[in-house]
Amino acid sequence: MINKPFRCVVLFCISVTLIACSSTQQRIDYANLAQQELDNTEVQANQWQSLNLAGEISYLTDLIQSDELDMLIKEALSANPSLQKTALTLQASLWELKKSHGANLPSVDASFDVNEEQDSDTNYAAKINISWELDLWQKLANAESASAKSLASDEALFQSSQDTLVANVMKTWLSLTSKQHAIEIESKRLSLLEANEQLIVKRFKSGLNNLEALDEARTSTSQSRANLAQYRENLEIQKRELQTLLGRNTPLEIAAQQDYPEVSYSLTGLPEQNLQRRPDLKSAYLTIEAADLNTQVAYKDMLPSISLSAALSDAAQSPRMALFTSPIWSLAAKLTQPLYQGGQLKAAAEVAKLQTAQAFQAYRDTLLTAVNEVEDALGQEKVLQQRLKHIRNALQSSRNNLTQYQTKYRNGLAELSDLISAQTTMFDLEAQLDELIYEHLANRITLGLALGLGVKPE
Repeated sequence: MINKPFRCVVLFCISVTLIACSSTQQRIDYANLAQQELDNTEVQANQWQSLNLAGEISYLTDLIQSDELDMLIKEALSANPSLQKTALTLQASLWELKKSHGANLPSVDASFDVNEEQDSDTNYAAKINISWELDLWQKLANAESASAKSLASDEALFQSSQDTLVANVMKTWLSLTSKQHAIEIESKRLSLLEANEQLIVKRFKSGLNNLEALDEARTSTSQSRANLAQYRENLEIQKRELQTLLGRNTPLEIAAQQDYPEVSYSLTGLPEQNLQRRPDLKSAYLTIEAADLNTQVAYKDMLPSISLSAALSDAAQSPRMALFTSPIWSLAAKLTQPLYQGGQLKAAAEVAKLQTAQAFQAYRDTLLTAVNEVEDALGQEKVLQQRLKHIRNALQSSRNNLTQYQTKYRNGLAELSDLISAQTTMFDLEAQLDELIYEHLANRITLGLALGLGVKPE
């Protein structure tokens, strides 16, 4: 017959267990809500096919075919300090998972004691203790699963860091060509301005031009020299930026490409992916799952726990005799039910719930950012195509106009100031067109990154 005090203890443990279980059931399934958010998110897929982009592309590195760029990307992935820091964080997460896995396994401790008292013989004691907590409520399993989700989240973040690094290397490499072209265009402008200045000086000495025209010519020439100096420094800045991305501490010796490479790709199949290729979204979703598992662990901390232990011990008056020559073994089982800890367990469970809710909101923020990045890149793609078309037409008209003014000037039918104005317009349009070409190519990389095109795994 079970005595009354023991029966009361059992009933109390059962009631506390039921309360904790009911609290566990009140959790909101944020992971399912996150999936619904993703399913309800619609990026205008019809825009993706309207870009008329050719070529089948799976990774960012497929956008540009260049052996030199491939070598730079490989160097950046292996030496960039920021990426290496993220890789170390990933290794730490792996060890955290191994630590959580170890909590599911029995623990074994060994001890050897020496006790010496005055007027007494020295005593030696050896003991081996094995303990194991029974995972009745799958609390330890949930903790291990949470660590596994956190590791997977960190792996996705590492992938995102790789993708961003490669995109930056590609854009900076393209920018070298853009900066070199700016130098070349400004150099041609400066040469023509210097020739115009010399011509105006001769005309001024001959009384054919006034002082204002000469000052205006010198102003334009000096301004062009200043711009050229800045463009040259801009090129060096881009080289230093690329050097930093590569993780180098020595000057980068690299020549800019004479012409832009072709950057084109197809978005075939990506509408069905619905942004799920983006590693930052994967990471945010896995963070929700990890937080949800940690919430379950926090609630299960309120439940009773059972632990088993076995010990093998021996004591003697010499170290050798104490090493289990006549050991004594013992077995024990312990039932522990938290009763009162000042509300710490309840507070920990509520904090875990709020952290899961925060993870869900962080996922929504990441999803909205992803959609916005795609839409912005798509909008820029269309606008840049239109601007390129119009600027090319404008440049062709400007060149035709310049040819006409040159003919008229030689025939004495146009003023020198009109010819210089036509020349200035042409050089401005050339510089604008080249900058637009770079922006268009860089935006292709931005769009690929936004759609989840990443680095090909090795």
